[in-house]
Amino acid sequence: MGRPKQFEPGIAVSAAMEVFWRKGYAATTPQDLVDALGIGKGSLYHAFGSKQKLFLLALRHYGDAQVAALAERLRAPGPVKDRLRAALQELAQSDLADPDLRGCLAVNTSAELISVGREAAAVVRSVFDRIESVLRAVVEEGRRAGEFDARRDPQEIASGLLAVIVGMHVLARTADGPDRLNRIITAALLPL
Repeated sequence: MGRPKQFEPGIAVSAAMEVFWRKGYAATTPQDLVDALGIGKGSLYHAFGSKQKLFLLALRHYGDAQVAALAERLRAPGPVKDRLRAALQELAQSDLADPDLRGCLAVNTSAELISVGREAAAVVRSVFDRIESVLRAVVEEGRRAGEFDARRDPQEIASGLLAVIVGMHVLARTADGPDRLNRIITAALLPL
C-alpha cells in the first residue's frame, strides 16, 4: 500500500502560482516552491516533474481564473459600454491595490519568455486569445443592442481592448495613482 499524498495538488498549484507571480519564473527556486507548498523536494518533483511543468500548471490555473473573472464581470446587467468600463476599472484598481505590484502573471510571463520557453508562450497566447474572445462577444452584444458603431469590426475592437488591458497591467506596476489608467480607459472606450 502506497503512502497517501501529503498535499492537495490543486492547492499546491495555487500556492506555486503565487510564488511565480511574485518572483517570476527565473527568480523562483525549487526551494521557494518547497517552502511555499510545505512539501519536500522529492515530493515536488514526484508530483509535478519539474519546476517548468509546475509553472505551466500554475500559469494555466491563473489564466483560467482571469478569463472566468472577466467573463463574469462582463455578464453584469446594464449597457455594454458601462460593463466594459467597470471591468477595465476593476482590473486597474486590482493592479493598483496590490502591494507587491505583481501586475498580470500572463503579461509578466510574456516578458520573460526567454526563460520559460515555447510551452509557456503557448499558454500565454491561449490566455490572450480567450480574453479577446470574451471581449469580442461583449462587443458583438453591444453592436446588436445598437450601442456600438455597426461599421466597426468586433474582432479589431476586441484586439484593441486586449492591448489596452495588457498595457494597463504593465503601466500599473509603476503608476503612482489611477489617473493615467483612467485616461486610458476613457480613451479606449470613446470610439465605440
